[in-house]
Amino acid sequence: MAKGNTNITIDNKTVLPAKSIRTSKEFSLDGKSIMVTGGTGSLGRTLIKQLLANYKPKRVIVYSRDEFKQFEMQQTKAFQHPAMRFFLGDVRDKERLCRALKVVDVIIHTAALKQAPAGEYNPSEFIKTNVVGAMNIVEASLENGVQRVIAVSSDKASCPVTLYGATKLCSDRVFIAANSYSGKNGCRFSATRFGNLVGARGSVIPLWVKQRETGEITLTDPRMTRFSISIDEAAQFVFKCLGIMQGGELFVAKIPSYKLLDTARVVAPNAKVKLIGIRPGEKLNEMMISEEESHLTQEYDSFYIIHPSAAPWGYTPRSGGKNVPNNFEYHSGNNSWWLTDKEIHALVDKVITDSHEVAMV
Repeated sequence: MAKGNTNITIDNKTVLPAKSIRTSKEFSLDGKSIMVTGGTGSLGRTLIKQLLANYKPKRVIVYSRDEFKQFEMQQTKAFQHPAMRFFLGDVRDKERLCRALKVVDVIIHTAALKQAPAGEYNPSEFIKTNVVGAMNIVEASLENGVQRVIAVSSDKASCPVTLYGATKLCSDRVFIAANSYSGKNGCRFSATRFGNLVGARGSVIPLWVKQRETGEITLTDPRMTRFSISIDEAAQFVFKCLGIMQGGELFVAKIPSYKLLDTARVVAPNAKVKLIGIRPGEKLNEMMISEEESHLTQEYDSFYIIHPSAAPWGYTPRSGGKNVPNNFEYHSGNNSWWLTDKEIHALVDKVITDSHEVAMV
């Protein structure tokens, strides 16, 4: 990789090279009350499982508006834990959020409307949940003394071409700017960005598993590539970022890529592939970091950080980073890390196994 500049400019000021900047201490989740918005979703459930397995939280609060999914979770052995709490509520409802956050130290924000085609026909609903909901999380957190908030974003927020992507970009900016309101010692806000979760509800591999029984599977475009990150890996990345965040970072995961056509052949080697064309707003490659974001981006061992363009709360970049070139882009098509055929087979097998286990719960 070409060598970038040695300094980063934030808020029109040049800060010191990253190697000379202090590193924040790891933040512990033990003894904390943690709320997961959208906690009944694929990622939310996995985050909660890992919380209960790997930490010693005081409370883990599921905040979602789906009473049936909460009921299902309550009947599942993995979630029958004395720390568990279940709150019905919508992120659109600030008053309910304020009540739910009375004893919360940490928020992991996963709640969102995510289906891009639905966003084109229902823009106001996506704006209310993804943008106004983010604003409500910020205001309720500041009013209740929450310590840390980390939001789960999307690759669609980088150079957005859909209403959904635009709302996630707005959401990211809302959370990053929120650090300005909390002051130097108040609540800290950061965000994480990764692509579609392999095996999550609505993802393509479970769809192909169902379609292969008919002898034909659908593929949008044989050139299409995607990043590979499992739900478990995504949850681990969120916890890693939550532990090291200073407030203001947009963390981008370093993960491998794969071609959808190669994966389709693994899932259904004997099925006919029907090309259906790229859907409105869909990209050939998942974009994580655009060229326009490169001047704010530093590379670390296992992730990138897009630093805030303005940081009046006193933000300094994490130590150990290396500036990327000014024309740098990070997308699934230009990635230097690709899954091998063997790894694609293992990935597909895991998704199928996990989906069977979920079906038996």
